[in-house]
Amino acid sequence: MSAWKGDLMRPSRLGVLLLILLLGCSSRPPYQGRSVAELERMLADPDPRIQTQGAYGLGLLGGEAVPAVPSLALALKAADPLVRQQAANALGEVGPGAASASADLATSLTDPEWAVRRQAAVSLGRIGPAARSASEAGLNRCLRDPHTLVRKAAQEALAKVRG
Repeated sequence: MSAWKGDLMRPSRLGVLLLILLLGCSSRPPYQGRSVAELERMLADPDPRIQTQGAYGLGLLGGEAVPAVPSLALALKAADPLVRQQAANALGEVGPGAASASADLATSLTDPEWAVRRQAAVSLGRIGPAARSASEAGLNRCLRDPHTLVRKAAQEALAKVRG
């Protein structure tokens, strides 16, 4: 057999790497295809990675996740900042149906992590005028936040909650 034919029969390193990547990408994410109740149970898991996945999945469901709003509001107090950020995002994706969590999101405007503060502001804006009474003072304080992205999110959110 010629050297050239032997090379064709041997998988290249790139080919093996591509195969591994394709096989690794074919598994579905843990939040995909789950019900609101299943995703809500993920929020109660002791593993922050699973909590984050549950919050993310609920965010993808948008308004369908209204029954999980109390659990998402509770997740805003999680020890892990990524869980808090994803819970805030999910509440914003629920939109006006998450108005009952406005006070909890307003409390998150003082979170030690700037990304959580920013996401809380964005989410309050997505909830809109229903969040005004709970959030206006906190959003005004965020206009002086040391992080530019938090200030910008607060400014945009104020315009939305004021209607």
